[in-house]
Amino acid sequence: MPFVRIDALAADPERLDALGRAVHDALVEAIGIPPDDRFQVLVGHDGTRSTLRYDDGYLGIHRDDGLVYVTITLRSGRTPAQKQALYRRIAELAHAYAGTEPRNVFVNLIENEPINWSFGEGVAQYADAPAPVDSPTSKSLTAP
Repeated sequence: MPFVRIDALAADPERLDALGRAVHDALVEAIGIPPDDRFQVLVGHDGTRSTLRYDDGYLGIHRDDGLVYVTITLRSGRTPAQKQALYRRIAELAHAYAGTEPRNVFVNLIENEPINWSFGEGVAQYADAPAPVDSPTSKSLTAP
């Protein structure tokens, strides 16, 4: 179960929704999360009360105020190839769904273990569950 936070500058509710759909669809396609596994925080910053800071040329990537920060917390175990495919697909779908230029899509993955998740009721539901077996081609995941 990935937990997603998306922060975007001057994003109206429609753009935030489109970005949320883009990230969710990319997670389903690239790493095989279940389609009904969607937990997101979508935040639009207005530039006055809250804003985003960025370097407009770090690593030769020219960003602007269309920047979107995507932070995904998920269970560890994805391969570098799966992560690269996820980054690529998020950028593609953010452009297709929300008009966000791929150069403005900044993604950070935070990995953890099943014990770090409680889905409610004050219980770590995956604490005693057997670890799922993932492979680079795996499309079915049973834990976050």
